[in-house]
Amino acid sequence: MSEQTNDTPFRYTAAMAQQIETAWQDRWEEEGTFNAPNPAGPWAEPEKVAARGEKLIVLDMFPYPSGVGLHVGHPLGYIATDVYSRFHRMLGKNVLHALGYDAFGLPAEQFAVQTGQHPRKTTEENMTNMKRQLRRLGLGFDNRRTFATIDDDYYRWTQWIFLQIWDAWYDTDAVREDGGRGRARPISELVEEFESGRRAVLDAEGRGWADLSATERAEVLEGYRLAYTDEAPVNWCPGLGTVLSNEEVTNEGRSERGNFPVFRRNLSQWKMRITAYADRLADDLDGVEWPEKVKLMQRNWIGRSKGARVTFPVVTASGEQHGIDVFTTRPDTIFGATFMVIAPEHPLVDSLVPQGSWPDGTKEAWKGADTDASATPEAAVTAYQLAASRKGDVERQTEGKDKTGVFTGSWATNPLTGERIPVFVADYVLMGYGTGAIMAVPGQDTRDWEFAEKFDIPIVRTVQPTEGHPDDEPFLGDGVAVNSSNERISLDGLHVADAKAKIIDFLDAEGIGEGTISYRIRDWLFSRQRYWGEPFPIMFDEDGVAYAVPDDELPLTLPDVPDYSPKTFDPDDAQSSPEPPLSRVPEWVQVEKDLGDGRGLRTFRRETNTMPNWAGSCWYYLRYLDPANHEAFVDPANEAYWLGRHDTPVEGAPAGTRDPGGVDLYVGGVEHAVLHLLYARFWHKVLFDLGHVSSEEPFRKYFSQGYIQAYAYTDSRGQYVTASEVEEHPGSHGAEPTFTWEGQQVNREYGKIGKSLKNSVSPDEMYDVYGADTFRVYEMSMGPLELSKPWEIRAVVGSQRFLQRLWRNVVDEATGEVRVVDAALDQTLTTQLHQTIAGVREDFEGLRFNTAIAKLIELNNAVTKLDAPPREVVEAMVLMLAPVAPHIAEEMWQRLGHEGGVAYAAFPVSDPAKIVLEQVTCVIQIKGKVRDRVEVSPDISEDELRELALGREKVRAATEDGIRTVIVRAPKLVNVVPM
Repeated sequence: MSEQTNDTPFRYTAAMAQQIETAWQDRWEEEGTFNAPNPAGPWAEPEKVAARGEKLIVLDMFPYPSGVGLHVGHPLGYIATDVYSRFHRMLGKNVLHALGYDAFGLPAEQFAVQTGQHPRKTTEENMTNMKRQLRRLGLGFDNRRTFATIDDDYYRWTQWIFLQIWDAWYDTDAVREDGGRGRARPISELVEEFESGRRAVLDAEGRGWADLSATERAEVLEGYRLAYTDEAPVNWCPGLGTVLSNEEVTNEGRSERGNFPVFRRNLSQWKMRITAYADRLADDLDGVEWPEKVKLMQRNWIGRSKGARVTFPVVTASGEQHGIDVFTTRPDTIFGATFMVIAPEHPLVDSLVPQGSWPDGTKEAWKGADTDASATPEAAVTAYQLAASRKGDVERQTEGKDKTGVFTGSWATNPLTGERIPVFVADYVLMGYGTGAIMAVPGQDTRDWEFAEKFDIPIVRTVQPTEGHPDDEPFLGDGVAVNSSNERISLDGLHVADAKAKIIDFLDAEGIGEGTISYRIRDWLFSRQRYWGEPFPIMFDEDGVAYAVPDDELPLTLPDVPDYSPKTFDPDDAQSSPEPPLSRVPEWVQVEKDLGDGRGLRTFRRETNTMPNWAGSCWYYLRYLDPANHEAFVDPANEAYWLGRHDTPVEGAPAGTRDPGGVDLYVGGVEHAVLHLLYARFWHKVLFDLGHVSSEEPFRKYFSQGYIQAYAYTDSRGQYVTASEVEEHPGSHGAEPTFTWEGQQVNREYGKIGKSLKNSVSPDEMYDVYGADTFRVYEMSMGPLELSKPWEIRAVVGSQRFLQRLWRNVVDEATGEVRVVDAALDQTLTTQLHQTIAGVREDFEGLRFNTAIAKLIELNNAVTKLDAPPREVVEAMVLMLAPVAPHIAEEMWQRLGHEGGVAYAAFPVSDPAKIVLEQVTCVIQIKGKVRDRVEVSPDISEDELRELALGREKVRAATEDGIRTVIVRAPKLVNVVPM
């Protein structure tokens, strides 16, 4: 890029761009340009609210303030929401656009473990850098509304919301306002039902509520609360000293951070009873405007399946009788169940495994792959359980994984055939899905088929395969039932749906099963053995009964600790126990309080686990609405105004679906489309049920942005090297280029831009070399927002040249004078202008920013050819450019003589009467090559256009030997193919 010279002191260069951009950023901040008025609360400005008209709330997913700062992939969504927000401000709407920081998290704590530096200091330094980078981008945020999850005044309300959930239960019989059944109610109402006798206490000894002790009553309520503690199998990572979610464990059964071994272990943990909301979380997706693929991802995660629960009787070697419950979506195939499999963590394992030697007739293959442990069933199963505990759920269920298992030594009975079938322990069955046990029907299931072949177990088909289906493969399709009858029932000849219905009725009548619905989703594990997270506002008495920290003592803040390291006795020992850092501060853990319940001063023990960082990110969109409110997490009037439900029907939804309310546009990566969105929806629905919010969903419309990708390079070890340090060497004689790093050849691949692949590019580099507006235009013009696209630094110049040409159409580079003139437009330019206005408006509304920019470039190119740019076109271009490149647009708008800036200037409106073209250019091709052009009416018919084209002199000369065919695409193309 050429630099500014004495001859062109007003040339739009990177240096000038920086001057313009920082000046306008300062002005926006000083004037509070993007501050959105509230109807109520501390920032109540009802007159401004009324004056601005329709509201719009546009938000981005909560960013985590990384120590390395932003790379050029991060701003993609922020720029997009900024363009959308600025566009709608210009349409006269009251737009709320804000950004805060998801600041609790493992990276800062790991750094604290390594350095001893408090994670708050690290996090705040990271936020300072990120704020600087985002400000330099020119994003139109209402900065009054910025906060971080680590702010005391924020997590005071996170703790308050947790207590609302803890102090609530789900009444499946309660009628909601929409007529549906099931909603959360305060736990006090459950107590009142117990006290009045309207609801019976399920006590094994037949005692009533009044007969229970205080501790026993607390245990009963614990079984109902939406937040509760429970012994549960979890991903225990001794090396990190904490429990990990499935998403934090690699397929190799190691921690994603640190690569430590992860074990399955039962630990007491806080959980959220999200399963109570499974149906509503699935059904209510009909009311939100989200990508179908995201809705499908959520529905699959919830995993609602209709089927039957069936009990298979088992008699162990010692004579004990048990029943193994299975859930199956294919009860029509029970006749084909030739073995059973239970998860290694199943509670019946110990009862099923006989002491001593293997039962007679046990096949060698059934004793497991560990030959050292195969001497007895107990040793073999124990060894298998230990091996399974080292694997993550993803690894255990990977398709194509070699099937492993061990015979328990016990046999079940197929309740429909009466046949004895062996019971195995195998890791491809998870305790967290269904009942933790399956009936294996190899004829109709691929994994069961593979297992049966490996362990020499009979295979019985229960659905007739289609003609030509291989004999050595299971049949997974629909068909008629075969081999499915006994003296009491026959399914033979029925198709799957009819067979399912018939067998479910039979199972229910016989008392050996029942039709039911199962869910893949499990209650949400909600505690971490870490320091850097929100403390639970819970304390326990000497009997282990939980009590809420009094509301006037919130927030319960983190104490200083002597050591941030989570500790265990042995980082490689699955049986080691966690020692949360908070447990090392006894003066904080032990507290004396009088709760005013007549029991006087008592000693309580605080909870020493902390909340996961999901907690703060579950509700931040609500705090944006009212962050200065110290009396409530949000004023009801503000929540109703910004997130309230609409009366309009939901487009594309089933009839009767009502608008749920929520954020009008929420943009973020698809990697958060399941858990974050699901967890936020759960919290929001609880708050709705309890009357704290009027909207039923947090996010009315969600848009999933794509990634920015770039080349990455790996050395001979497969390790990534810094992409910016790689040298390219052109290949000779057309060969592919080669690449070296520090003299050694490296391999090139393509991937998501970021720290892990060492191919990051900082936006700071872009600001310095091109300016923020050029960077914004380039990112928005790279391609459709929803698709991933390649980063190509050389292509940024094109965006810069577009802005430079537009600048030259407004400003004389030598004098700084405005060049535009008040001149009438000819028909062609008038039509192009109004077509562009209509197209850009439509594209901005549909988040198609790349095509909007292409239209602006085309219009600007037309103006560039003129000696004197007409004011009418130039001013419209500046206003249309303003959402994408706001700084240069502000500067040009001011130079054009306008006061007040472009942020609230009216967006241009097209005149439909001026869009219609009087004539269009028709291209005439001969054998695919352009040979002539002719101006025609846009309404010309194909026959008229064919006759006109064939009469043209150039066409007649080229078709003297005759015409093979004529292809007409009226009004713009005719292709003539001569003989």
